[in-house]
Amino acid sequence: MSGTSAGRRIGTGELEAAGRALAAEAARFAGMGWMRGTSGNLSVVLDRDPLRLAVTVSGLDKGELTSSDVVVVDGRGAAVTDQPRPDLVPSAEAALHARIAEVTGADAVVHVHAMAAVLAGHWFPDGVPLRDLEMLKGIGRAAHDETVVVPVVPNSQDMDEIAGAFEPQWDGRTPGFVVARHGMYAWGQDLAQARHHTEILEFLLTFATETRALR
Repeated sequence: MSGTSAGRRIGTGELEAAGRALAAEAARFAGMGWMRGTSGNLSVVLDRDPLRLAVTVSGLDKGELTSSDVVVVDGRGAAVTDQPRPDLVPSAEAALHARIAEVTGADAVVHVHAMAAVLAGHWFPDGVPLRDLEMLKGIGRAAHDETVVVPVVPNSQDMDEIAGAFEPQWDGRTPGFVVARHGMYAWGQDLAQARHHTEILEFLLTFATETRALR
């Protein structure tokens, strides 16, 4: 297929491989209860000049995706015109995935509705402070003598609003943020690292919410 007339040709096999990887990760997160029903979405960068991402489709059970349940979107999150399956619709959050990939340089983005993130956004609307926890190493931060604040932004149906709220808070190092009463986004250099960051952030957010009364 042709992702764009101006950019590199994105082959059907490449898109199928991306879809297969995304479906496997979605099934994993669905099994953990973080992508209930049709909630949540994932993406991987296919090209950067111009920006193109493979994003999971909207409206399907994330535990039952197949390699063909992906859509190629541009840097604004809109489906490109030349698609193998033009009937498929990208996730509503595709624009935010594209913005995260552009701003952070990440090649994979994960959005899940883990309860720990929803609760953390409720209890820590100004950001989730974390300190002196060994698991901070898993997101590339120091385990001691450094306070890490995971950004929390208000929820919105406008992805530009969420991006606009996140970017001023991001310290350039923490690979994730919370959307209040919604869920969290995490990212990495590939899907495996994005998964690891998601799992570690969920652990850290769980700790923060369960110990909030002691702070």
